[in-house]
Amino acid sequence: MLRVLATRRWLGALALAAAFAVAAFFLGQWQWHRYEERRDRAERITSHYDAAPSPLGSQVGSDPMPRAQEWTRITAQGTYAGGEPLLVRNRPLDGTYGYEVLSPFQLADGRTLLVDRGWVPNAESAEARPDVPPNPPGPVTLTGWLLPSERSLGRHLPQGQLASINLPQAEQQLGADLIGAYLVLDREQTAGGSTPARPYRLERPDTGIGPHQAYAFQWWGAMAVGFVLVFFGVRREYREGSEGGAQPRPARPRKVRVWDEEDA
Repeated sequence: MLRVLATRRWLGALALAAAFAVAAFFLGQWQWHRYEERRDRAERITSHYDAAPSPLGSQVGSDPMPRAQEWTRITAQGTYAGGEPLLVRNRPLDGTYGYEVLSPFQLADGRTLLVDRGWVPNAESAEARPDVPPNPPGPVTLTGWLLPSERSLGRHLPQGQLASINLPQAEQQLGADLIGAYLVLDREQTAGGSTPARPYRLERPDTGIGPHQAYAFQWWGAMAVGFVLVFFGVRREYREGSEGGAQPRPARPRKVRVWDEEDA
């Protein structure tokens, strides 16, 4: 079999099988890393989302918040800054796209926290600004979850709008320094104990890990497919070549047409 395998045709097939195995290995690695990311995120949400809130202290500064603190549940006291809120475009809620509403919140220690108060539907036209419940005046106590800055999508939008919750871009529009995380609002309460009107509450985050782990195993299992095909192909050719006493196939009889018989 080695003499058959050493031919140019089968060496080329073996090289293709090796290239496919390498590609399948790295595709499996990519799917495995995606699985680990989804798994770790699900674990953070499960451990943090329903935990008792802790006061927001100095654990979050001006530097970006570490990913391990994602979905940490906190409380904070302060007042909403004046001015129009920022609107984040193309954000879904129950399958409908609209805006998420971002407002700067002045903490009691003087720092500024960006708060995602929730979701509002699109206006009747793209040029019109949607109706947004106003921020409550005066001192407010917030409860919610901290999230790190989203990546920039590289889109230039009109003043007052963002393509993602990217904190550096929000700082440019607001003209204020923000701490290194933003707050997804759970609830807010005024000094008088009332609960003000607010945009629609955001959905609970998804904790599914998806099919990435299974895809990784499938790609790694497929690494041997090319070599198996080469093996069976070489073995078949070797067996056919080793059957020296085999008789050649008889030639198929020539079909005789009616007019050929008449000519004869």
